[in-house]
Amino acid sequence: MTIAVAMSGGVDSSTAAAILAENNPTAAVPARAHDPLQVVGLTMQLWNQRTLPRLQGLQESATTPGHASGRCCSLDDVYDARRVANFLGIPYYVVNFEKQFEQGVVRPFVEQYLAGNTPIPCSLCNTEIKFEQFITTALGIGADRIATGHYARVLQDAETGRYRLFAARDHSKDQSYFLFGLAQEQLAHSIFPLGDLTKNEVRRIAREKSLPVAEKPESQEICFVPSGSYREFIDAYLAEQGVTLESSEGEVITTAGKVLAEHRGLRNYTVGQRKGLGVAIGAPLYVLELDRAHNRLVVGPEQELLRSRFIVRDVNWIRPVAAGESIEAAVKIRNKHAAAPARVDAKSGGRGQAEAYVQFAEPQRAITPGQAAVFFDKDEVLGGGWIAQVV
Repeated sequence: MTIAVAMSGGVDSSTAAAILAENNPTAAVPARAHDPLQVVGLTMQLWNQRTLPRLQGLQESATTPGHASGRCCSLDDVYDARRVANFLGIPYYVVNFEKQFEQGVVRPFVEQYLAGNTPIPCSLCNTEIKFEQFITTALGIGADRIATGHYARVLQDAETGRYRLFAARDHSKDQSYFLFGLAQEQLAHSIFPLGDLTKNEVRRIAREKSLPVAEKPESQEICFVPSGSYREFIDAYLAEQGVTLESSEGEVITTAGKVLAEHRGLRNYTVGQRKGLGVAIGAPLYVLELDRAHNRLVVGPEQELLRSRFIVRDVNWIRPVAAGESIEAAVKIRNKHAAAPARVDAKSGGRGQAEAYVQFAEPQRAITPGQAAVFFDKDEVLGGGWIAQVV
């Protein structure tokens, strides 16, 4: 069996490669004497950090002068991945997915932000690139499966033959929230060697094996926004495309319709935001809604952020749920959100077209269009989709 490991240059993917390179397969890859394990390292080149010159000063100021940072994408990370592969004695290649990444992740991110949503590109990247393009490439070079450094678990149901997705043993590092969009074919070809390990155990293994990246710090979440400012990235990206945004100031209003001030353009705000509103009334105000139809920023006290019901689009059901069926689940509306009890009503079927209505048992803070809603049964991921509308 040949396994292609997605190597980002970080400690997690490097440790996953090291575990597999020892021919010490996990329970997901049964050892067979007649079928020795072969491991090859592949790094996905996703985004050229020097594509947007306007951001170079911001990128370099936080790291070493002259070096663009970004994780998963920078030249330093490719160099680290190659060093680890050479150290482990496994074949190593770099595959260029920059075009696919821009079309499938960066451009939708920008479009969603300009539409008043708060997108989560990591889930799109996992579904469209890491577990779509990458698997296709890996199978094309003769690999049987891929492995990544994600903290999650995949198990095959002995009775049905379907693959099931579970949270990692280390809940503080669990990344199953970002993997809700994986189809059965993708899950069938995926291995997560770190799923039963804690982060401390992974770091210890890296040190014991003397991996060159054993002490490398954690990477940031959104690799193509290294400055940390979405607005600055979007401005630079659009300028590179020759697009100039028109002035889009509008009213800042309360839910009662009282006008408080002018906003600087809805793209500069997100639901739940408190700072930078330009309004002072003697009590804290938060963004409640981006009213695109009327170009209004709706604000109010924190308690008005609490909502219970919303619509989810493009639902992917990992555990099959029929249209018209209702289930009880624990639902996460952000990666760091504590999953809360809810009723999920499946309204239509078909991967990529399904819709669901979610009703929380208790109101939750800042349900945000553009974010992912993921449905859990204890540690198992039942499915998930994109928050489309709060109702």
